[in-house]
Amino acid sequence: MLLNLTILDLAVVKSLNLDLAQGMSVLTGETGAGKSILLTALGLALGDRADSGYIRPDCARAEVNLEFDLSDAPQARQWLQEHELDDEQCLIRRVVSADGRSKAYINNRPVTLQALQALSEKLVEIHGQHAHLSLLNTDEQRRLLDVFAKSQDLLDKVNDCYKKWQYVHKELASLQKASSEKSQREELLRYQLEELQQLDFSHYDYAALSEEHNKLANLEQILTTGTMQLDALYENDHSLHASFNQSIKDLNHIARFAPELTGITTLLSEAQIQTEEAALQLRSFLKDQEADPQHMAEIENQIAVIQNFSRKHHVSPNKLPELVMQLETELSGLTHSGERIEQLTQEAVLLLSQYNQLAQQLSEKRQQQAKKLQKQISATIKELGMPHGEFIVELTQSNPDTPKLNGLDMVTFLVSANVGLPPKPLAKVASGGELSRISLAIQVTTASDKSIPTMIFDEVDSGIGGGIAEIVGQKLRHLSHNRQVLCVTHLPQVAAQAHQHLYVEKNNKTDITASTVRLLTEPQRITEVARMLGGVTITANTIAHAQEMLCQSS
Repeated sequence: MLLNLTILDLAVVKSLNLDLAQGMSVLTGETGAGKSILLTALGLALGDRADSGYIRPDCARAEVNLEFDLSDAPQARQWLQEHELDDEQCLIRRVVSADGRSKAYINNRPVTLQALQALSEKLVEIHGQHAHLSLLNTDEQRRLLDVFAKSQDLLDKVNDCYKKWQYVHKELASLQKASSEKSQREELLRYQLEELQQLDFSHYDYAALSEEHNKLANLEQILTTGTMQLDALYENDHSLHASFNQSIKDLNHIARFAPELTGITTLLSEAQIQTEEAALQLRSFLKDQEADPQHMAEIENQIAVIQNFSRKHHVSPNKLPELVMQLETELSGLTHSGERIEQLTQEAVLLLSQYNQLAQQLSEKRQQQAKKLQKQISATIKELGMPHGEFIVELTQSNPDTPKLNGLDMVTFLVSANVGLPPKPLAKVASGGELSRISLAIQVTTASDKSIPTMIFDEVDSGIGGGIAEIVGQKLRHLSHNRQVLCVTHLPQVAAQAHQHLYVEKNNKTDITASTVRLLTEPQRITEVARMLGGVTITANTIAHAQEMLCQSS
């Protein structure tokens, strides 16, 4: 759930640090106080398009930060792990600069806007006239029906069978296509393999060959420098070894008078031994070095052949053994492709039959549960001030000869809001208020699903009042039993149902208007609900009515 919202220099908000609680929270305030900017800030942080016009006057940038608790968001946790962004928490940050550019961060690491949007879909769902609604997506509508129908196990079997069929179908199609060019391809592969076999891949080591070539190419320098250093270390009269001898002899002589020099002579003796050992190893090495022009020519020829094949096949010399394995595998596959095509054809037919059987079972279950779902949602829509509203779950099937992920059904939510009007897809419902209430009805009916932990409703009370408003409030409170609900409202009946009441107010004391948000205490809640009930003049009766409403909702 959403734990904290922080805003800096965004429109009318100079600075805001808002902690949010579980359950249902409402946001109220006078018209124009700045309630909408909070939803703008949330939308911006969740991936909406940025605009430099959002930035507060005389400020260089605007910033929005969100902190989430992921204990109730398994899909979001999995997404973060898959993208190597997982942490003990989930922090989202969006920064908009004065030039209109924006940057997005997840857990303090920069991400693309697409990545931010993908994660946000698993954390927050915003319902409102101007907000994105995942409910308008047919895949989400299908998912909600399956959640309501409790068909996940059957759906998993369908998808498992589909993936197996798809794998077999792709391999079969590839082999069938290759079969038409089989003879030419086989001839080419055999030629390439025969040509490459001259490299003797059983003893192939290009790195070692290059190292040996480098050594032989520089053998003269190795021998010259090595001999010079051997003389300096051991061989000539002024060698380092001779110098050590003289130093040790001289120091041993004076050590009779200064015993503390004994340690120094010991160190010099050890150094002399190490020098002598190094010289002996160098002498042995130089003795074994011998120019061999014929061997050098053989190595150069091998390297030239390898580099020629490397250029010809567009791979590095070290990748040539891997290329040979790939060519051998392809040749083997072509050689036995006829048998494999027959085997795969049989497998594809069997898997298609299994898929259609499972998909048909899933379709039947969906058809049965769709009738129950549309009946329950239609009843809830009527309770929410749409007395003639009808909700329909339409299922259409695609071609059974072509399996699809999630079954053969296309699920579409249709709504008829008024008498005599034909049902239309949910995405084409014109009224923002109607759309919000229909969405609320759908969410309440499928409330056992908790995949998206935070829901935000804006204008769900548009065009309603009285008893209907109270029902809306009750539905929202019920929805908050297993997730976090944040609602912007003008109705006291809705506000009275909240577990947490946030009040937005505008401050005009400075040259630039600033809005603030504060959490109301119980006495302050009574006053605010009374204001929402009575307007400018708040009487004792209005206060009593507000107290009664809050008592009934608690």
